[in-house]
Amino acid sequence: MSLERVEQYKAHILLVDDEDEILQFVKDALEDEGFAVLTAVDGKQALTLARQQRPDLIILDIMLPRRDGFSVCRELREEMDIPIVFLSARQSDVDKVQGFSIGADDYVTKPFSIKELIARVEAHLRRQQREQQRIEATSFSHGKLTVNFSAHEVQYDQTPVAFTRKEFEIIQLLVLHPHQVFSREMIYNHIWDMDALGSTETVMEHIKRIRKKLAQVDPATEYISTVWGVGYKWEPLTRA
Repeated sequence: MSLERVEQYKAHILLVDDEDEILQFVKDALEDEGFAVLTAVDGKQALTLARQQRPDLIILDIMLPRRDGFSVCRELREEMDIPIVFLSARQSDVDKVQGFSIGADDYVTKPFSIKELIARVEAHLRRQQREQQRIEATSFSHGKLTVNFSAHEVQYDQTPVAFTRKEFEIIQLLVLHPHQVFSREMIYNHIWDMDALGSTETVMEHIKRIRKKLAQVDPATEYISTVWGVGYKWEPLTRA
């Protein structure tokens, strides 16, 4: 099945799960909501189809044959800037944090509500569409660091610094509102667009990764400050 881009579909989704009943159940529900759905039953097939078909969003199980979902997510995140939603029976905080730390946008545990899953899918797609429509061709610079909003690119001394889509969106939010403090809840609601459907733990993981990447190219500057008990703000300061 090919995910041909036709106007009748809301979006094109790759659904990856090795349990036939869940695969068919979720596929039918998504198609009833107007989505085009392509399915895969193992990690290697998921990688192949994702690269061939370039879906708008991926729903991904973790415990898969041939390649597990974590490794699939990690590899695709280096190549694609699309929402990746884990759908897994693994419910521990360790698994959730690992999923977010390798670039997942969301984590839904089994058993799950199909209505909630669809709400999350639609929220991610809606957020992505609004972001694409909103960003204008402009950029921000501080010293050797440049953030190009239209190109979704960060450069330091004219060399690109790799960030995931969500990492870039957090940078963009903070840069566009310098010195304004954003709580974890505010950042989560703005970037993920799901006021009551997720956890703010992922914000901490994303901020941690952003800081690490910026420190690797510019160890002398701390770009994101922590206001203890409140949140984060963009306020570049020279490290002591």
